[in-house]
Amino acid sequence: MCIFVLQFSLVSDNCYKIASQKHFNGDITLSILPHLIKPAFLGALVLTSLPAWTATRLELTGAIDAAIENDPWLRQSVQMQDALLEEAVADGALPDPRMTLGAANLPTDTFDTGQEPMTQATIGFTQRIPRGNSRQLASAKKEEMAGVQPFRRENRRAQVMESVTHLWLEVWRTQQSIELIEDNRALFQQLEDVAEAGYTSASIGSRQQDVIRASLELTRLEDRLTVLHLQQASNREALAEWIGPDQAKLAVSKDVPNELLRVFPLGWAETSAEALIRHPSIRATDQLIDAQSVDVDLARQAYKPEWSVSAQYGYRERAPNGQDRADLFSVGIGFDLPIFTGNRQDRKLNASVARLEAAKTERILQIRGLQAKARAAVARIERLDDRIELYEQTLLPQMEAQAIAALTAYNNDDGDFAEAVRARIAELNTQVELIQMMAERAKNLASFRYLTSDTSDIPSFSLNRYQD
Repeated sequence: MCIFVLQFSLVSDNCYKIASQKHFNGDITLSILPHLIKPAFLGALVLTSLPAWTATRLELTGAIDAAIENDPWLRQSVQMQDALLEEAVADGALPDPRMTLGAANLPTDTFDTGQEPMTQATIGFTQRIPRGNSRQLASAKKEEMAGVQPFRRENRRAQVMESVTHLWLEVWRTQQSIELIEDNRALFQQLEDVAEAGYTSASIGSRQQDVIRASLELTRLEDRLTVLHLQQASNREALAEWIGPDQAKLAVSKDVPNELLRVFPLGWAETSAEALIRHPSIRATDQLIDAQSVDVDLARQAYKPEWSVSAQYGYRERAPNGQDRADLFSVGIGFDLPIFTGNRQDRKLNASVARLEAAKTERILQIRGLQAKARAAVARIERLDDRIELYEQTLLPQMEAQAIAALTAYNNDDGDFAEAVRARIAELNTQVELIQMMAERAKNLASFRYLTSDTSDIPSFSLNRYQD
């Protein structure tokens, strides 16, 4: 901010120096004008910048923390995991026993319960025992499915960090561009005043087209500010979805965080495969593959018989002559015979195996996609680093020298006003492009950080050690 003020004040001095030198023999008022405007201009800059020093600013880390803390998806994932854990316990339990009540062997001529010795009132219980280890496997499958959720939550946190970082950087880009153009707008307003003052005085020699050109460039600056304010409002509304409208209205910090400006790791290409398999989305897919493997074992249990144990008690009334009759008790074991497996068990097993292979293929595709996106981000970062270095070390100094040279030429009656304005506009455009490249570079690094996220500190799911 201070650099811009000094630079622009120097340029405004030169601009008014032109008017003063060209009007040396003319109106004295015009020569005094810059001495009156310059202190007022500098005072206005100082006064308008004072509130910004004390205003609360939105830091990137604070925005990320707020977005993750207020993300309802994470709470939903915990609820889904709790539901799967509850189902795991339920699937591992035996089915409820079945009770039957009945009247057996009633005589159809009289329906007298004491007429026939075999007539009895029965109560029975039947307990079904599922096939093989299907109960344990069904419980294990739900536990494996529950184990997916911690990795999905970690992936979600990384995605939220990437999304919020991109939005924050877009707000930063528009904010920095607006401040830069606002600072330059005062300069172009002064250039317009000089052109108008020179045009009204015949001795200065300014042309009407100089006045029109200065007014046109000032109008273009106003249009650029309008576009930037529109982009900033849109980005703030998108950011408000994550952190709330109150925080989204705050001005962001002036500097990009250091972690988004660090030098890119050169050895990533050799370790990318090892890094990507620890990505939370890959770990979640690995957990799904484990669950699908359990599903294959569960399909194999269909080749085993399902057992059932039953017991029945029969109560008989006294005989017509008053003699007691013994009650009856029955017990039995039942099982099915999975003999014809071609159209049911075999088909289901083949389907489970196919789904397992599809899950493994999906994992390969995910790794390839992450690797391709990470390498593309690397390429963009490297090229942006080259461009940023070129702009900072070569292009911007050349643009500044060109602007000074054009202004000096006009001051010495060896150039025209339009060329001086074009040089200043070119310098402003270069500074805005540099801000955009810095934001784009930081966004690509944020994307790369997401693509190479590491979840090696998150263990595979276990019911005994789960804690979120």
